[in-house]
Amino acid sequence: MANAWKKEKPMRPLLVLFSATLVLIFVFFFLASRPSSNPSPPGLHPTIRTNLPIYPIPPFNCEECPQSHPVIANVVEGLSYPFIYSLADLGRLPEKPHKDIVRFLKGKPFRRPDISATIQGVLEKFKGEGRDNGLVVDVGANVGMASFAAAVMGFQVLAFEPVFENLQRICDGIYLNRVGDLVTVFEAAASDRLGNITFHKLVGRMDNSAISAAGAKLAFKNKEEVAVQVRTIPLDDVIPDSEPVLLLKIDVQGWEYHVLKGASRLLSRKASEAPYIIYEEDERLLQASNSSAKEIRKFLHGVGYNHCMQLGTDAHCTKLG
Repeated sequence: MANAWKKEKPMRPLLVLFSATLVLIFVFFFLASRPSSNPSPPGLHPTIRTNLPIYPIPPFNCEECPQSHPVIANVVEGLSYPFIYSLADLGRLPEKPHKDIVRFLKGKPFRRPDISATIQGVLEKFKGEGRDNGLVVDVGANVGMASFAAAVMGFQVLAFEPVFENLQRICDGIYLNRVGDLVTVFEAAASDRLGNITFHKLVGRMDNSAISAAGAKLAFKNKEEVAVQVRTIPLDDVIPDSEPVLLLKIDVQGWEYHVLKGASRLLSRKASEAPYIIYEEDERLLQASNSSAKEIRKFLHGVGYNHCMQLGTDAHCTKLG
């Protein structure tokens, strides 16, 4: 019986399959090594900006960044201009995963981040007014929920983020959304001084990381905190006076006043050229960083922002010409 079984063993299909695999591998490498005679249209593949201005600090290089893992990414629901982003905080696996992971496993898109809808609403209004030539500056970019909301609409973005784990996820999103020619990222915390400062990362809640240790743990007292040194730079040192800026978004867990002070020259532009400002105005977080909403409003009024309104925990400020 053993000899009979060996005689009938179907070896030929296995040899054919192995040979076909070798042929496919050869064809793959042959085609990959050939220059393309019919390049794909722009936007279908990630591109790298070649016309970058000379910045005082180098942009973060996603090509040299170690790949994040695991990558759990998905499209966002309910936006006029959908985009994909990658989660940095996965929850407590496997017992209590992040809510968007649960949605992902059910075949649903990620929940719409409020800031993404807000950014697209403001920029859509600008486009309707013919104002689409200018930067969107995203300070406290986190994993890119504001940056990608703007980039998929075709706007150039400067993003500032000091947390390395978040930078990895931004790199994921730059690739997945094919916006390498639109998003420039800096591994830095925007502030009012050039230098370095202690930054407090909150393990498991990177979105709550902050310069203020008290601010980082305000909502999550039991989370582990890791103190690291990060680079700081004023926005005025990065953005040339000749560069138009449409929108400045700031969400830095209470450090908003220092970011705004570091952008005094940018914010002092005349009304038709001054950026629309969206910043988080959470009094508890501001006080943890030794500032206040009143201090911020006074500063903004001093550089000509005479109209601010509160929308949830965010303030929207403009100059009425």
